[in-house]
Amino acid sequence: MSDHLDLLVIGAGACGLAAAISAHDAGGNVAIIEKRATPGGNSSLSTGSIPGAGSRFQVAAGIKDSPEQMISDLTAVAGDHDANNITSLIAYECGRLCEWLIDDLGARMELIIDYRHIGHSVERLHAPKSRRGQDLVDDLLKFVEERDIPLAVGNSAERLLTNKDGDVIGAVVAGVDVFSKKVLLATNGFAANRELVQRFCPEIANVEYFGAPGSTGDAIEWGQSLGADLGNMAAYQGYAAVAYPQGQLLSWTTIEKGGVLVGNDGERFGNEDDGYSGFAAQVRKQGEFAWAVYDERIHAIALAEEEYAEMSNMGAIKWSNSLQGLAEKANLPTKPLEKTIRAYNKAATGSANDLYGRKKFEMAPLQAPYAIVQVKPGLFHTQGGLKVDNHARVMRKDGSIIKNLFAGGGAAAGISGAKGAMGYASGNGLITALVLGRNGGLRAMHEINMQ
Repeated sequence: MSDHLDLLVIGAGACGLAAAISAHDAGGNVAIIEKRATPGGNSSLSTGSIPGAGSRFQVAAGIKDSPEQMISDLTAVAGDHDANNITSLIAYECGRLCEWLIDDLGARMELIIDYRHIGHSVERLHAPKSRRGQDLVDDLLKFVEERDIPLAVGNSAERLLTNKDGDVIGAVVAGVDVFSKKVLLATNGFAANRELVQRFCPEIANVEYFGAPGSTGDAIEWGQSLGADLGNMAAYQGYAAVAYPQGQLLSWTTIEKGGVLVGNDGERFGNEDDGYSGFAAQVRKQGEFAWAVYDERIHAIALAEEEYAEMSNMGAIKWSNSLQGLAEKANLPTKPLEKTIRAYNKAATGSANDLYGRKKFEMAPLQAPYAIVQVKPGLFHTQGGLKVDNHARVMRKDGSIIKNLFAGGGAAAGISGAKGAMGYASGNGLITALVLGRNGGLRAMHEINMQ
């Protein structure tokens, strides 16, 4: 690793890898450090889904979309928050970002047209065919390797280095001073730090964490020591249905397409339209576990997703041709489950109002053969962090810029609202990582080249 870096990237998830590639292609001398033994972080654990409003792939598919429509969608979900500027930035840049990944770099991705995701009014998410974030990370790692960008795993940054004026000039890495003209923090959030979760996101503090273990909030500590402002610290992405005991995500396709969640009493407890993130707190409130109920038709659609197919092969799904049999296999009370599904099916046909206000029923009413999966809620990543401008530059509370310091992804204040999980729309985390990572890498090199 050179002692005369243009850009030191701390963290090797999607944000850090995109930043490094962008800065390198702009002529920079770049290096990446990653404290874990393997790169990827939470990006590897995602579905790899990236919103791309107005991309050429949408145009080819006949889908009408625009940045303005995406802003409207995200605002309807998240409301007003501390990073409204980033919402607008992402909406106007995400289409070109997807084209950059696929056309310019060669990422193995496609526009998802099978169904719409939570928070989006049109089909605008682009993802690996496998629906695995690891495939996207593998592609980005390949692009890094092709450019001979140094990537040092198992190397932890301990603190930032500053000069007498408070300008960032590098970082202490594994006890060694590494000097760099610019530093970009791509360390993800703080969901693996129980103390910080309890402080900022108490409603989800006791839920099991299923994200990357490296998300310990390092950027928060370093930024605060330099006077950085924080934003949207109470926001997080949860997941309402992690198959138990398999530990695999139960695809939310099973719920979006018409499935429901019931408690150990056999009864529903909320509106599944809230989405996989927003509904996580509801699952936690009603008990430690819940049960997802859907049918064979929905199962057949979800099987196209590799992770769901793996979960199915693990034996997570119990089947029955009757609700009575389903209740017996899950050890649930029969009559409440039968009553719950009958009432839900009536609502799905339009002959009654849904008890919890659900409006989207897709393939419901449910019909035999029925499927049921035991699930528990999980915390995947936090959505608050250092406030940044549109160039990913870290800002102080007075709005001034901390010179030479950039942040993106989970290290930066995200676009999922100011509180809880209800403001999360599909792809919010990954798109913030990639847009801010790319913008930060480009801006860092622009500033260096202008000197």
